[in-house]
Amino acid sequence: MAERRVALRQRMLKAGTITFNRAGGISCMVRNMSSTGALLEVESQVGIPDRFTLLIESDCLRRPCRVAWRKNKRLGVAFEKPEAAEPLSVGF
Repeated sequence: MAERRVALRQRMLKAGTITFNRAGGISCMVRNMSSTGALLEVESQVGIPDRFTLLIESDCLRRPCRVAWRKNKRLGVAFEKPEAAEPLSVGF
């Protein structure tokens, strides 16, 4: 199967949070990530919109995303601004 990704993804297992509408968040696991996107694993896709912000507190990272594909409990996301990750503010 041919690789279709623009950038090579690094395998990982990090906790993340899917945030949108300033109302809490949905926990997820980041299974792999590159400068252009990531693979997220969730308990349920119910209520997850097509666009959201991914927070990875351990890396102090906040990335606006759009869903590229959905399958079972996994989401492939593309980062909206791959060249400029927004750092988390202290005490967020």
